[in-house]
Amino acid sequence: MLITIPGVLTRAEVSEFRRMLDAADWDDGRTTAGAQSAAVKMNHQLPPTGDVAQTLGARIIAGLTANPLFLSAALPAQILPPMFNRYGVGETFGLHVDNAIRVNPLTQERLRTDLSMTLFLSDPDEYDGGELEVEDHYGTQKVKLPAGDMVLYPSTSLHQVTPVTRGARVSSFFWLQSMVRSNEYRTVLFDLDQTIQTLAGRAGADDPEVVRLTGIYHNLIRIWAET
Repeated sequence: MLITIPGVLTRAEVSEFRRMLDAADWDDGRTTAGAQSAAVKMNHQLPPTGDVAQTLGARIIAGLTANPLFLSAALPAQILPPMFNRYGVGETFGLHVDNAIRVNPLTQERLRTDLSMTLFLSDPDEYDGGELEVEDHYGTQKVKLPAGDMVLYPSTSLHQVTPVTRGARVSSFFWLQSMVRSNEYRTVLFDLDQTIQTLAGRAGADDPEVVRLTGIYHNLIRIWAET
C-alpha cells in the first residue's frame, strides 16, 4: 500500500525548512547505509544527531501525529527521528530494500522498519530526475510530489531514487514500526477506517451501521495489533 499524505508542511514551513537546510553542513550519505545500500548510494545527508536535524525532525513528528490520514494508514507504534538528504546533479540511490532493523540514533533503541516515508522539500520544477520509484505487485510506482507532501510505503519494497540531472532534490526520510506488522492487515484496516469516515460524514457518527463498523474496526485491531 502506497499512500500520499498531502500538506504535512505548509508552504511557509517548507521555506523555513529550506533556509535552515541550505545553511547546514552535509555529510556523505553512505555513512548511514548498510553494506548493500552503500554500494548504490550517492547523496548527502545531515548528521542525524545534529541540532538542525533534531529541530526540524521534531516539527515533522508533531505534525504527523496530529494528521488523521497518516494515523489511519500507519497505525504507528514508534517513529524513528526524521533524517534529511540532498541529491545534486549526478547523485542517485540505486535499487535496494531498507534495513529491517534500525537503531534510533538518539536513544540507541532498535526498531523494526514496517513503513518507509519520504517527505519532499523540493518542488518538482526545481529539479529533473530524482523520482522515487517503488516496486510493488502492480509494477513500478513513480513518485515526485510537491514540497510539503509525503509518501508512505512498505519498507519491504524494492525502491530507488533515480539520478538527478538538474537542480537538487531535498527531502526528509524516515521509518516507523507499526502496531500492525502485516501490510495486508494494515491495508484492510485503512480501507475500513476510510469507509467508516465517509459513512459517518453522510449519516452521522451515531448511525447504527457506523457504530457497528467502528466496533468491527477496533476488534480487528485487537486481533492484529502488537503491544
